[in-house]
Amino acid sequence: MKYDYVIVGAGLFGATFANLAKKDGKKVLVIEKRNHIAGNVYTEEMEGIQVHKYGAHIFHTDDKEVWNYVNSFVEFNRYTNSPVARYKNEIYNMPFNMNTFAKIWDDVITPEDAKRHIEEERKEMEGKTPENLEEQAISLVGRTIYEKLVKGYTEKQWNRDCVELPAFIIKRLPVRFIYDNNYFNDKYQGIPIGGYTKLVEKMLEGIEVKLEEDFLEKKDYYKKLGKKVIYTGMLDEYFDCKLGRLEYRSLRFDTKVLDMENFQGNAVVNYTGREVDYTRVIEHKHFDSTSSKKTVVTYEYPDDWTEEKEAYYVINDDKNNNLKEQYQELAIKEKNVIFGGRLAEYKYYDMDDVIRSAMDTYHKVEVKQLWMLEN
Repeated sequence: MKYDYVIVGAGLFGATFANLAKKDGKKVLVIEKRNHIAGNVYTEEMEGIQVHKYGAHIFHTDDKEVWNYVNSFVEFNRYTNSPVARYKNEIYNMPFNMNTFAKIWDDVITPEDAKRHIEEERKEMEGKTPENLEEQAISLVGRTIYEKLVKGYTEKQWNRDCVELPAFIIKRLPVRFIYDNNYFNDKYQGIPIGGYTKLVEKMLEGIEVKLEEDFLEKKDYYKKLGKKVIYTGMLDEYFDCKLGRLEYRSLRFDTKVLDMENFQGNAVVNYTGREVDYTRVIEHKHFDSTSSKKTVVTYEYPDDWTEEKEAYYVINDDKNNNLKEQYQELAIKEKNVIFGGRLAEYKYYDMDDVIRSAMDTYHKVEVKQLWMLEN
């Protein structure tokens, strides 16, 4: 065995695990299928602007240990996520708050005014059990908010009408009866100055990294190379999809450099109507201060997933969850292989949760190994 850990994937989970192991004097190899580190948080400089190549990523957390950990590598700015929604030629604040309600209804000034409108519209579903996403959304926020700010966006995301989508997809919709456009409630929020790639570079400093290396093509070789393998790739692909394919939704990005200083006045604008195919437009320079006289914008389109495309969102339905559980039973039996991260666990993760999970996984593995040595 040449390495204590062979880590498959140079995203946040793999980089965190590798960094902690390196600090403890472990010998680590990180292999990455892509031609760059940092996974989906990868950023690349264009026109002096850090561009989020795989969609907008805003770090937010209530976990002080995780916040201090990432700030030990790079300084974070104080960016506050305050997206806006565009419905046809109308602009609304997100998340749904008093600024949103005052724009939708002319007579809304106080929280009681907004609650009155929402409660009146929710009566449409009184005594009924929601049978689809449309009915679930109306039961939560009423028809006006649903039709302007939920319906079109959701249908574009899933490429299906809301009446064809199961109700459980929307368990709740954030409604705040305060004049506050801060999207997240977390205590800590920001974006690494210089981009996420810089953050991951610092995390992997002094660690051997191989890019454009497909673990699954050399699985037996790499399993022999390390005492343990930390696998962050696709769960089903590790097992050659022998039980069937897990399903995802994908995204397509169209990025443009514009010869102007300010295109839309905000980092993220969600397009909630069906009149355009994209769900949001990202103007990257608003994530951090820059003196660039140009701007870079990305149009984000939901896309059907195929094996040739990136997998972004798990499909959280009974069929896929049952299949995931079957693969997880196989994963538990896999000797000296630890499965972690969003793809290996077929689970949606926020960035702070990925790092927390990697921290916890590392400590569990090390404690277990220590116990085995002592016994």
